[in-house]
Amino acid sequence: MPAPREDTPAQTAAALLPLLGGPANLLSVTHCLTRLRLEVRDRRLVDGAALRALPAVLGVVEDGTACQVVLGPGDVARVAPELELLAADGHGAGTAEDLAARGATLKEARQARNATPFKRFLRRVAQVFVPLIPALIGCGLVAGLAGLLANLRWLPGLAPALAAVSSGFMALLAVFVGINTAKVFGGTPVLGGAVAAITVFPGVTRVSAFGEHLAPGRGGVLGALAAAWCATYVERWCRGRVPRSLDALLTPALTVLLPGLLTLYGLMYAAGEVSAAVGHFTDWLLARGGAAAGFVLGGLFLPLVTLGLHQALIPVHTTLIQQEGSTVLLPILSMAGAGQVGAALAVLVRLRGDGSMRRTIRSALPAGLLGIGEPLVYGVSLPLGRPFVTACVGGAFGGGLMGLLGQFGDRVGASAIGPSGWALFPLLTGAHGLPHAAAVYGAGLLTGYAAGFAATYAFGLPGRGHANTPEGGTP
Repeated sequence: MPAPREDTPAQTAAALLPLLGGPANLLSVTHCLTRLRLEVRDRRLVDGAALRALPAVLGVVEDGTACQVVLGPGDVARVAPELELLAADGHGAGTAEDLAARGATLKEARQARNATPFKRFLRRVAQVFVPLIPALIGCGLVAGLAGLLANLRWLPGLAPALAAVSSGFMALLAVFVGINTAKVFGGTPVLGGAVAAITVFPGVTRVSAFGEHLAPGRGGVLGALAAAWCATYVERWCRGRVPRSLDALLTPALTVLLPGLLTLYGLMYAAGEVSAAVGHFTDWLLARGGAAAGFVLGGLFLPLVTLGLHQALIPVHTTLIQQEGSTVLLPILSMAGAGQVGAALAVLVRLRGDGSMRRTIRSALPAGLLGIGEPLVYGVSLPLGRPFVTACVGGAFGGGLMGLLGQFGDRVGASAIGPSGWALFPLLTGAHGLPHAAAVYGAGLLTGYAAGFAATYAFGLPGRGHANTPEGGTP
C-alpha cells in the first residue's frame, strides 16, 4: 500500500485560504515558530472546524480579529509565504456591499481590541522579539559548543572562532531590537536601529549621567526598546509638522538627536536600574521561594501560552541572558510542557477505543517532547478540558522540584531562548557543569511527566466508560 502523499506548502496554503474567508478577508499573514498569525476582517468567515480537520493543521486559536493556525515547526515557515502570495494575488475580490459589511465588522472588532491596551502592548512587544529567536537559538548553540570545546580542551584553535561567531549577534542585539521596535510601532526601522545603537557604542564611557559614567550596553534590550520607541514617537511627530521641503533633512536629524540625548542622559540609566532589578528579583525569588516559586511558575505557564502572553517574557529572558549569561526562568517554565506530555500519555492510555484521538496524540507527541506544546494543547488537552488543568498540575510539580534543587545550589539556566523540552539540553548551563545541569533538568522533566500522567489518569477524564468508546464512535 503506497504511503499517503504529503501536501506541498502551496497546496496547504491553497486549502487554508478559502477556510479563512478568502483573500479579501485576510489583513496580514505573519508567523512565529509554530503558528500562522493572521489578522482577518470578519472572524465569522473563518471556518474553524474545517481548518482543524485539515491534515496539516494541528490546532486553531481565534481571538477577536486574530486567528492563529498551528502548523508546527518548519512547516509554518514554508506555508506562510505561499499563503501571503495567494492572498495578494486574490486581494480585492468581493462585491462593494461585501467589502462595506466587512469593513463595518472590522471597525467594531478593532474598537473592541482598543479597549484592552495592555494586551495590545504585550503583543507588540512580542512582535519585536519573536523574529530574533532563530538567531538567539543559533548563537546559543554555537556558544554552548564553544564552551564545551574549551572545557574539554579540544581543538583550542577553533573554540575562540566559535566564541566570536556566537558573540557577534549578542553584541549588536540592541541594534536589532531597535530596528524591530521602529518597524512594529510605525517608524523607520533604520532610524530606530541608529538610536538603539547608541546604547552599545563604546564611546558612551565618556558621558556622565547621574554622577557616574555610562557603560556600553547599560540597560540592555530594555534600554534599546525604550530608545527606539522614543525615536518612533519623535519621527511620527515630526512627519506631521515639519514642512515637506525640509522633511527629508530635519526629520531624520531630530529623530536621532532628541531621543539620542534622552537615551544618554536618562533612558540608559533608568533601563539599567530596571534590568538590575529584574536580575535581583529573579535571584531573590528562586533563592527564597524555592519549591513554592517553581510550583507556581511551572503551573501557570500553560495558561499564559494559550493567551499568547508568554511571549511578553522574552525581554525578561533576554535581559537575564545579557546580565548573567543564562536565564534561570526558562528551564522551570519548560516544566509546563512536561506536564502536557504526561497528560497526553494518560489520555492515550485511557482512551484506547478513540482511534482519532490516539492518532492525534501520537503525531503530536514528538513535537511535545521537543518543547513544541501547541499541537498537544490545541489538539488534545484544551478540547477535552480537564486534561489541560491536570497538565498544569504536572508542570507545577516539575517546576517545584527545579525550584527546590535550585534553592540548594543546583540552579540550572539556559544560554538562549526558544527551545524547551528535550531540545533545551544543549543550551543548559549550571555552576557544576553541563552533565550536572542536564541531570537536574532531566529530573524535573521526569517529575513533570509522572505528575501530569498521574493527575490526568486519576482526575483528567470522566468515568471509565469513556475509555471504552469504539473507534470512530462518539464518547
